[in-house]
Amino acid sequence: MAVKTTVLITGANRGLGYGLAKIFLARPNHIVIGAVRNPSTATALKGLPTGEGSSLIVVKIDSVSETDPATAIEDIKSQGITALNIVIANAGISQVFPQVHEVQISDLLEHLRVNVFGVILLFKAVRPLLLAAKEPKFVTLGTSAASLSEMATRNFPNSVYGTSKAALNYITLKTHFENPTLTAFPLDPGWVQTDMGNTGAQTLGLEKAEIEVDVSVSGMIKVIDAANREDTSGKFMCYDGTSKPW
Repeated sequence: MAVKTTVLITGANRGLGYGLAKIFLARPNHIVIGAVRNPSTATALKGLPTGEGSSLIVVKIDSVSETDPATAIEDIKSQGITALNIVIANAGISQVFPQVHEVQISDLLEHLRVNVFGVILLFKAVRPLLLAAKEPKFVTLGTSAASLSEMATRNFPNSVYGTSKAALNYITLKTHFENPTLTAFPLDPGWVQTDMGNTGAQTLGLEKAEIEVDVSVSGMIKVIDAANREDTSGKFMCYDGTSKPW
C-alpha cells in the first residue's frame, strides 16, 4: 500500500486555501483535511477532483473558537488519521485599514483573535500529530505587511492587519525554535487577487491586488514541497522562493 501524505488546510473552501487544497487533492495518495467555518458551505471543496488514492475530509474549525481545533483533531483521529505531514494555517482576516492614530482596539482584538490566537489554538491541537510524522511542516500564511524592514516601501494604512501578522511571525518563529524536528515558517503569498486581497486594494484606491491566485498558489506549493528544517524553517519565505526580511 502506498504511503499517503496528509495535509490539513484551514480556510480551505475559498481563496488561497481552496487553491492549495485543489492542488494537493489532485495529487495521488494524498489525504486533504479541509478545515472550514461551516462544513455545509463546502460544496465546491467537496466537488474537487481527486488523484488516485487521494481523499478529502472536511472538518469544522472556526478560528475564533477555542474548542473547534481540538474537536476537529479528535474527529480525524476517529477516521484513522495518526499523523499530519503538513499543516497550513491559511484562515485569516483583513477588514479595516487605519493609521495608528485611527486604530480601534476592538478591531485589533478581532484580528488578533483570528490571525494569531486562532493559529496558536490550531498548533496546540495539531502538534502531537505533526510530531508523529516524518519531517512534518507547519506553515502560516504571512504577508509583507508584517515585515518591519519593508515598511518604508510598503507603507499602507494596515496598522491592524500588519500588527496581527507581525505577531503571527513571532509565534511561527518561536514554534521553529521550540520544536527541533519541525519545519515551521511563515509564507507570504503576495498581494493576491482573492476577495480579501481585491477588497483591500480597492479600499486603497487600486483596481485590484497585484498577483493572480494561480501564480501565488503554484509558487507556494513549490516552496512547501521543497521546505526542510535546514534551509527553510525559521525563515520568512515568499511564494516566489525567496526569503524576506523580518
